[in-house]
Amino acid sequence: MALTFDIEARSATSNARTGRVTTAHGSFETPAFMPVGTRASVKGVFPSQVADTGAEIILANTYHLLLRPGHELVARRGGLHPFMNWNGPILTDSGGYQVYSMGDLNEVDEDGVVFKSIIDGSKVRLTPERSMEVQHALGADIIMAFDDCPPSVDPRTFNETRKRLTAQRSKRDRDAYDHAERLDLANERTIRWLERCAEAHASSGRDEIQSLFGIVQGGTDFEKRAWSAERVCSVELPGYAIGGVAVGEGFEEIVSVVRHTAPLLPVEKPRYLMGVGYERDLVAAVRAGCDMFDCVLPTRNGRNANAFTPTGQIKLRNAGFAEDDGPIDPECDCLACSGGGAGPGPARGPFSRAYIRHLVMAGEMLGPMLVSIHNLRHFQRLMLDIRQTIRDDAWSAFARRWPVAAEGIDDPDQQ
Repeated sequence: MALTFDIEARSATSNARTGRVTTAHGSFETPAFMPVGTRASVKGVFPSQVADTGAEIILANTYHLLLRPGHELVARRGGLHPFMNWNGPILTDSGGYQVYSMGDLNEVDEDGVVFKSIIDGSKVRLTPERSMEVQHALGADIIMAFDDCPPSVDPRTFNETRKRLTAQRSKRDRDAYDHAERLDLANERTIRWLERCAEAHASSGRDEIQSLFGIVQGGTDFEKRAWSAERVCSVELPGYAIGGVAVGEGFEEIVSVVRHTAPLLPVEKPRYLMGVGYERDLVAAVRAGCDMFDCVLPTRNGRNANAFTPTGQIKLRNAGFAEDDGPIDPECDCLACSGGGAGPGPARGPFSRAYIRHLVMAGEMLGPMLVSIHNLRHFQRLMLDIRQTIRDDAWSAFARRWPVAAEGIDDPDQQ
């Protein structure tokens, strides 16, 4: 098989478990947080530095790599692994999320989606079969089924203009929009597209080296989630994902959907919660039984000088850090916090908050790079601690070490 999943420990007080997923390009421990390298690059960080943070698997995006440099070019260079100098496992998103996130730039029909290219404005068609073709060429170890990702809640309530446009391209569309009907359509289309993906994948002969995961949709409606889970899981696959989460709903809704949906997925297969997220989201999802996560937050926030710490984010642009000689996080062992100095003389200490703020304010690239490296390590340290906490079932002690994540635990004082 292209993928195996071994569960190694289970929590006695929740659905959390630790395990190991093995692929053709090595294995990774779960629960796992996957840094996002949308265009075959984790922004601003060398692949070796990504590995040094503790990451064992990374993610890239089918839609963006289809546009540039093109999947054929990547295939001619042996696939993503040698192309981007990453020797470990890689997962590729199918492009289905862009059905939601780029709703003002696409047209969806039963066969697939026509996107308006963000590069040159040309029309790009993506279907289930085309998504499989591109992902086969990219050569990722785990590939995702092409799905129809709807807004989780009625998009007319969104503040962001672009997201509203997903459901209201004109006044007539806005007035006619029915959110329950949109969720039903997405559920039905997602299973039809999954069946087409599974057929295309099986006929390619790539199923012995690449593993296809299906995606459950349904918004925040429990009945629709259950309907989708039953049908998606009726297609035998190496793993399954929960999609359409953190696309407009708040923390409580995210947690309720994940707690409802995760137990509906096969217990012996890895469960992937897509696009989540903040520390409390991850902890709650782990306790619900999820095994894999990805999010752009570490590097996106790093580029904006927002650093994650166990007690919450700090914004290094603030003037209060202008003369702060301390590291971002004294407990962190990343390159930025533990020291990366070189040259003659005694060993150098960590990069100070004052120095990093100076770099950011001066527009020096090193500033966002250092904060990104720190943020990536922060999330890997979180996952390391989560895995040990599952083995020990010591959630109250974990909550004390990670106050920022404590809200993701039902009642840590009782565990």
